[in-house]
Amino acid sequence: MKTDIQIAQEAILKPIQEVAKTIGIAEEDLEYYGRYKAKLGDEVWKKVKDNPDGKLVLVTAINPTPAGEGKTTVTVGLGQAMGQLGKKAVVALREPSLGPCMGMKGGATGGGYAQVAPMEEINLHFTGDIHAITAAHNLLSAMIDNHLQQGNLLNIDPRQIVWPRVMDMNDRALRNIVVGLGGKAHGVPREDGFIISVASEIMAILCLAQDIQDLKERIGRIIIGYTYEGQPITAKDLQAHGAMTALLKDALKPNLIQTLENTPVIMHGGPFANIAHGCNSLQGTQMALKLGDIVITEAGFGADLGAEKFFDIKCRMGNLQPDAVVIVATIRALKYNGGVAKDQLSTENLKALAEGFCNLEKHIQNVQKFNLPVIVTLNAFTTDTQAEMDYVQKRCEQLGCTFAKAEVWAKGGEGGLELAKKVLHVLDTKPPHFQPLYDIEDSISDKLHTIATEIYGAKNVVLTAKAQKDLQQIQKLGLENVPICVAKTQYSLSDQPQLLGCPKDFTITVRELRISAGAGFIVAITGNIMIMPGLPKKPAATEIDINKDGQIIGLF
Repeated sequence: MKTDIQIAQEAILKPIQEVAKTIGIAEEDLEYYGRYKAKLGDEVWKKVKDNPDGKLVLVTAINPTPAGEGKTTVTVGLGQAMGQLGKKAVVALREPSLGPCMGMKGGATGGGYAQVAPMEEINLHFTGDIHAITAAHNLLSAMIDNHLQQGNLLNIDPRQIVWPRVMDMNDRALRNIVVGLGGKAHGVPREDGFIISVASEIMAILCLAQDIQDLKERIGRIIIGYTYEGQPITAKDLQAHGAMTALLKDALKPNLIQTLENTPVIMHGGPFANIAHGCNSLQGTQMALKLGDIVITEAGFGADLGAEKFFDIKCRMGNLQPDAVVIVATIRALKYNGGVAKDQLSTENLKALAEGFCNLEKHIQNVQKFNLPVIVTLNAFTTDTQAEMDYVQKRCEQLGCTFAKAEVWAKGGEGGLELAKKVLHVLDTKPPHFQPLYDIEDSISDKLHTIATEIYGAKNVVLTAKAQKDLQQIQKLGLENVPICVAKTQYSLSDQPQLLGCPKDFTITVRELRISAGAGFIVAITGNIMIMPGLPKKPAATEIDINKDGQIIGLF
């Protein structure tokens, strides 16, 4: 059986200008990054901004399991299937981070015959967007410590600096560090730490900014710390926001690539879904809506994280109106939620399937709370039995969902034709009545309670003493009327990863509340979420190599 990278390297790609032409983009409006990648700048937006919007389809999933769900694979395959049906479809995706790519999770380009390409370039450096975010973030970090060294005119309290450093790699040893050692000439000693680049507020800002001026203003509002008197200090106070924006000038432009079947893809931005809002850039989605009749996008991890944040943060800020939602599940993952060990998932087990179905049922009910039509698709495996598939289909239809099987990993767009036809039928016959889950004017406590009880199924929310102190600070600064971005484990509806299925009567514990004033939301940290992941015992990097011909191998 061929690996993903072998399939991708054998694909016949079109020069990116030919792909652009299919959605009305002129060659002179492309900024080339090799033969198969290009950036779409302001000239493209000026030409298409008055076009009517296409239909917006969100692809989400049940809670991820070691069995794998294949959400990105289905997203890409659905786009390819729409192309085979003659539809003018555009796929809108997030960019991969090097951390998961070299660690355990893998890349973010799909799989099998439903991938975006050039796969290895995208998974490694792509067009340098995340590197630019890393540079802009660390410029601010450097200017903070330089300000302390040069006399600290802003009276910054080194103990209350909340702006860390970043790198786009999993490195647990850098979570907690001390900087400024070595004597007077080397800076002011203080505690510091690193987080992964895609968890940076800069990434969130880039993905929510409407244009370069909005980007600059948002960066200027970043709170880096507090004075000895407790007053917030911003990036603008340090006069860092202009240079930071200059570093991000090109990164702000969406990237155009293609699938293995040459369907246009806009891939831009990549905030983590469990520690940020988990969606591709607002600019990328808005541009896709002006270029395509149908836009297929995804949100990270399960619907409890990515989809909720897509609706309550991204759609709210960008005035987006989603038309339908595809929820991806697998028989294997549902049985895992029903208590079956990973090495037993290939055996038919209707009892475990019935017990694990509650996870999918909860996600269906959650999406329906946003008044959107739902299509459930089973990402097919050869070990799935007809009885198991029939059971899931019957239960989904009882819940008012459309059901379709997807075989896009093995068959590409052809394997997604059933799903594509059912999505088109839903778009034609079931008008959406989208509305966010909560009122933006609600208190932070009320918004947290709504998300925890309505989406996760918790019985209540508890704030630690640290979180209560953070809440008082937020109220003092008048920053309550913004969306909430809950940082939570992706593996469970609860904040405890071992609680599979659909747990009941649990409590969500908020450890701290972080102000992302530039992004425009409050981050609620729950459970043991790490914003600098570590590498596993056997990192994926140990399998990646390059041969004597310069061809990358071992990348999935």
